[in-house]
Amino acid sequence: MEIVLDDGNFGSIVLESSGAVMVDFWAEWCGPCKMLAPVIGEIAKEYEGKVKVCKLDVEKGPETAKKYGVMNIPTVIFFKDGEVVDKIVGLAAKNDIISKINRYI
Repeated sequence: MEIVLDDGNFGSIVLESSGAVMVDFWAEWCGPCKMLAPVIGEIAKEYEGKVKVCKLDVEKGPETAKKYGVMNIPTVIFFKDGEVVDKIVGLAAKNDIISKINRYI
């Protein structure tokens, strides 16, 4: 299950989490983001209970996007115990995303 984030709940869901969290920074108007969305959904199902899979619409979470230097979308940022450990900018293959997740779970 994907968790929907915004500036208000980002800290409690991502930064206060122990373990691995993946955050997809996206926007409704972003074509590559729409192409990545089904992949993120598949990963959320396959890794349920192992990693929190979250989505943050940059229009609903502009402060968080700015804080993490998200200049281009899609951007996927990986957190471990509340700390940034990795990042992918742009459209990525499912295998590339999974290989990064597997490093942190």
